[in-house]
Amino acid sequence: MRVMAYTDMPPQQYKAFNQVFMEDRAYIYSERKMVNFLVLLKPLFRILMKVIAGMRPQSVEIEPGTVMHFWVPTQTIMESQNHDDQSMKKRKNKPGVVLLHGFAGDGFLTWMFQIATLTADYTLYIPDLLFFGESFSKSTKRSPEFQAECVVKGLKKLGVERFSVVGFSYGGPVGFKMVELYPNLVRCLVLSSSVVPLSEAISRVFLENKGFKYWTTLLLPETVEGLKLLLTIVTYWKPWFPDWVYRHYLEVMVKNRKERVELLELLVCKDKGNNKPDFSQNIHLIFGDNDRILNIELARCMKEQLGDKATLHFIKKAGHLAQIERPFAYNSCLKKILASLGTEGPQS
Repeated sequence: MRVMAYTDMPPQQYKAFNQVFMEDRAYIYSERKMVNFLVLLKPLFRILMKVIAGMRPQSVEIEPGTVMHFWVPTQTIMESQNHDDQSMKKRKNKPGVVLLHGFAGDGFLTWMFQIATLTADYTLYIPDLLFFGESFSKSTKRSPEFQAECVVKGLKKLGVERFSVVGFSYGGPVGFKMVELYPNLVRCLVLSSSVVPLSEAISRVFLENKGFKYWTTLLLPETVEGLKLLLTIVTYWKPWFPDWVYRHYLEVMVKNRKERVELLELLVCKDKGNNKPDFSQNIHLIFGDNDRILNIELARCMKEQLGDKATLHFIKKAGHLAQIERPFAYNSCLKKILASLGTEGPQS
């Protein structure tokens, strides 16, 4: 007995079958009907953060109309709810570390490969900067200084007294402002793939070399092709993803476009009058040795400008996203830096 293939069907029947098949296929693969995978994964991320890292999300009102979202230790939330002095004492035995994300992601996505390895020895606080993730503000202020003020106000409300700051890319200038404004709170600053200040001259050289007129064209892509180009520039290894992954990322991660454009406009400083502040803290620089945004020469130049209090570390075979591309090498480097600080009594 021969089983009839669909190609053996009469023309009219085959046409009807093919139409139904194509409609079903279109339904399955339609982007409109496909639930965003990042939205689906969000509950899983929260479970993993709670189980593996002992951290939970917490929204903190900085001022009326301004709310900053943090990932904080579960015990921090318990302390605020139950006034648990014993839990607070245990938390303060670990040095506090604040992780600041870059421009194309939020706190979790930027630091997801560092969280588990750092929580064993440090008390982590991971904010979503304003207009990223779930943080928002009705204020018209857009400067790194305002971001720094909001982060510190949020940390104080969480009971954090002293901490080290690790700032990736855009988080670097925010971290610099935290050191400048609150020198007694910040133990040290680690700049990861970041340069401060980001001057007009540095911006002009990079943008001209890459064929861009504005940072917004690169860092705020509106299309799949634009996001692919950004990923090509910021990575050493060239990952491949299907187009729907890029579309879903754009839907979820590239929001608040108007406000982010304004953030970028205030990030670039005038060439004149950008003298380096004199900090008492040590400043540690971590760069991928194949960073195509901030290259090795720029990193070394910054090290020279910062002087003897600065150290420079390179992650081999890594681009701008060194903490994601080479997490084991990056984590080893970061932990050595943090361990070198020693102890100074209560830290967080």
